Amino acid sequence: MIDVQFPDATRPEASASKQGNALPAAVGDVPFDVAAGALDYAFQPIINASNGQSIGYEALLRNQQALGFVEPQDLFDYCHGLGMLETVQLRLWAKAVARFAELPRGRGCRLFLNLDSRSLPGAERLAEHLKALLAQHDVTDSAVTLELCLPPGADIPDDETARRLRLLRRQGWKLALDRYGAPSVGSRLLHLMEPDLLKVDHYFVQGVGADNRKKLILSHMVAIAHMLGMVVVAVGVETEADFLTCRETGCDLMQGFMIEAPRLDLAAMPPSYPHVESLARHDRRGRGVDRKLILDQLERIPALSIEAEVTAVFERLRSDTRQTFVPIVDLMGQPLGVVREANIKNYAYSPFGKDLISNKGLGRKLRDFIVRLPIADIHMPVENIMSIYSGEEEAEGLMLVEDMRYVGFLSARSIIRVINEKNLAQARDQNPLSKLPGNASINQFVNSALQEAEQPFVFVYVDFDNFKPFNDKYGFRLGDRAILLFAELLQKQVSPEHFLGHIGGDDFFIGLKGLSLDQAERLVAGLLEHFRHDAESFYDPADRAAGFIVSTDREGNPKRFPLLTASAALVEAPAHHAPCTVDEISARIALLKKPAKHAPDKLASASL
Repeated sequence: MIDVQFPDATRPEASASKQGNALPAAVGDVPFDVAAGALDYAFQPIINASNGQSIGYEALLRNQQALGFVEPQDLFDYCHGLGMLETVQLRLWAKAVARFAELPRGRGCRLFLNLDSRSLPGAERLAEHLKALLAQHDVTDSAVTLELCLPPGADIPDDETARRLRLLRRQGWKLALDRYGAPSVGSRLLHLMEPDLLKVDHYFVQGVGADNRKKLILSHMVAIAHMLGMVVVAVGVETEADFLTCRETGCDLMQGFMIEAPRLDLAAMPPSYPHVESLARHDRRGRGVDRKLILDQLERIPALSIEAEVTAVFERLRSDTRQTFVPIVDLMGQPLGVVREANIKNYAYSPFGKDLISNKGLGRKLRDFIVRLPIADIHMPVENIMSIYSGEEEAEGLMLVEDMRYVGFLSARSIIRVINEKNLAQARDQNPLSKLPGNASINQFVNSALQEAEQPFVFVYVDFDNFKPFNDKYGFRLGDRAILLFAELLQKQVSPEHFLGHIGGDDFFIGLKGLSLDQAERLVAGLLEHFRHDAESFYDPADRAAGFIVSTDREGNPKRFPLLTASAALVEAPAHHAPCTVDEISARIALLKKPAKHAPDKLASASL
């Protein structure tokens, strides 16, 4: 044993590196094993963003202050300086695995263990000891994810590091890259490591709901990960707005205080979080059409378990000659990739190939032949799925998941069909003049918005004033130009996150998400004033100077009509409003239309 005196400094200075597998003998006058008993692990859930169910728990070291260290990283830095990081890490893993083993077996959850990149030179020893540790506690290899942590100032991994990581993956453990996007954790490490999961640094998650630049960067991170067949974890989710934005950008898993803070009592943690499930359910609003299109084209190709023999692939391909690949999943049903016929044909067609590959002592494992494919969630918008697929030129298609489990395959041909069907459906509903969504899309938006009670919506109905007299005098061609003018103003002045629709003729609809009634009134008032000013250009100079035109009313009598304007009826659905239907919204708008036309500012509003 090496006698080590742990200091009380807030950040210990590293001593000269020493080699060896011995643990520190003592902390002060107390044996290390006794002192280490003060260390504990808190667990924080990582949940499925689609349904709020826990898919696993990250083990986070706690109580390091008892050894004189402010942060867990300080302890690891000190042990690294003594050349004992590998051994101390294994001893702490033993504590985390033992705690995790107390979970009910039915949970089927993963354990996320932090792996300091500086201990990778001992990858073979780490693998050997962790294997034994898992067997001792009856924890399957497929339940473990090693989360690579690159401490500040650590050497950037090289090709040798990549080889060591592949050795760990061959044990059946998944690999996650922690803090992607942090200064030292960039694309080079992503390329070398080829992780199964990508944990986005909390900097790009916290506040993303109110920061469009962060949202853009996060979207690109998620797109790259999905193209490479990786699952994305948003770390540091603290607000509902951040959760919804991370969902919108395609993050698969979530971790953060909004879901659950790290807790010492792992067994008492719930298997799912209803408040997250409610948010996710409302966020899926309006995607029913997309999901139906996807399900219609989904090929439910059965998958093989990673524990199957390679010969099972031969049998599958032999029994269905149309099939050129076989999907592979882990023991939890999560996709790992596919085994292509082209990659194993040398064995299949060799006189002794099948015998060689069947030899357990000499043969290769199924894992050796897996090729990753892009992964998409079945609840994703069709456009997102197309974007993921388009980034991988050689992929046969996409592996689709629901609740993180493989459900089927979407081929390149099927993706094109889905996109085509959606484009046709949108074209049928689209207004032929303005190209804005029509009544079916408007009703779908209002119905979905009413189900999302967590944030406010304002529904706006806009109708032109004195449009018929204008049409009668200047003709329908100029009337169409006035309609197009308003449609263009809508698209210029209303942000893309809101909904625009064209009911027909001179009637329009605006769905404003996340705005208060006062904010909506200011926005719409500016829009109406801009239209009033621009519409004057359609009149000849005499009418414009007079401020009116003479035309006939509905009874055929001559009458003066003011120049073209528009009025708007606004109905607010505040956050956490009472249940309401589309028909009730329509009825309230109908009551406001007449008061709006007679109001000085051409606005009339009400709140649920």
